[in-house]
Amino acid sequence: MSAIAGVCGLDPADQIPHNGRALFGRKRMIQTYTPPVIGVIGGSGVYDIDGLTNTQWKQMVSPFGLPSDELLFGELDGQKIVFLPRHGRGHRVPPSGLNFHANIDVLKRAGVTEIISISAVGSLKEEYAPGHFVIVDQFIDRTFARKKTFFGEGCVAHVSMADPVCGRIGGHLADALNDLNIAHTRGGTYLVMEGPQFSTRAESDLYRSWGCDVIGMTNMPEAKLAREAEMCYATIAMVTDYDCWHADHDDVTVDAVIKVVNENAEKARSLIKAVAPGLSGRADACSKGCHNALDHAIITPPEARDPDAVAMLDAVAHRVIEF
Repeated sequence: MSAIAGVCGLDPADQIPHNGRALFGRKRMIQTYTPPVIGVIGGSGVYDIDGLTNTQWKQMVSPFGLPSDELLFGELDGQKIVFLPRHGRGHRVPPSGLNFHANIDVLKRAGVTEIISISAVGSLKEEYAPGHFVIVDQFIDRTFARKKTFFGEGCVAHVSMADPVCGRIGGHLADALNDLNIAHTRGGTYLVMEGPQFSTRAESDLYRSWGCDVIGMTNMPEAKLAREAEMCYATIAMVTDYDCWHADHDDVTVDAVIKVVNENAEKARSLIKAVAPGLSGRADACSKGCHNALDHAIITPPEARDPDAVAMLDAVAHRVIEF
């Protein structure tokens, strides 16, 4: 077995030679139900998960390049967990430098069916003080330097983003936060900025006038790609600061943010432990339709699809495209 095939979990017998595309172009059976595997994408300060058993860090490869770091495979009370530190251990990768496509692709290849995204954010509302958690249900995407789809020229698809997160997971997260007595709000709009600089005061005031609740740099196109990959996705936004709009607070500094980040990270680890049992009880595909997002999304007919473009989709679109 080749080193790459071994890392991906591929059997060389499954590889179909096709102009050098053997690794990522092979036929798969369409599955109607996949047992839940929880993926956790850790944001600033969350570089591992405590309490996992049977742990192993593995390097995964993707046709879209390398992800932010190795994946940590493990279990929590029998529930399979796969963890990816979004910025890499040691926080080496800036927001605009993240390979979002590779990150989502390797999680899909690892069998992940639902993603909990943990993200450090600034608050745009007085009542959301540092340390407050928001279970986000909407996004405004203001990023401009990032490719935002798996489906480009050669194979075009349009998925719905009207409800960009999984409400089923959101409910489990709310229950867990209640049990842990962590201050939180269910529902809120996350303004995703390009970064890596923080906002100007004028920008912060503008986003507040739009009714946004929190601001951050990492959840787009992550949420869009997770939807295209037919994975449930939910965001826990951990407030670290008041952005720069608040007259009674200092402007955002890295030192101030890191202090709160470290406090929030411990809460986030406790949250993952508390929410895992509820998510492990799913007995069918997601009731919110997350696992069927591509049913009517691909608009390019099979005879017009570019084989090279299609070959790269063997993980994210294996349910609806035959390889």
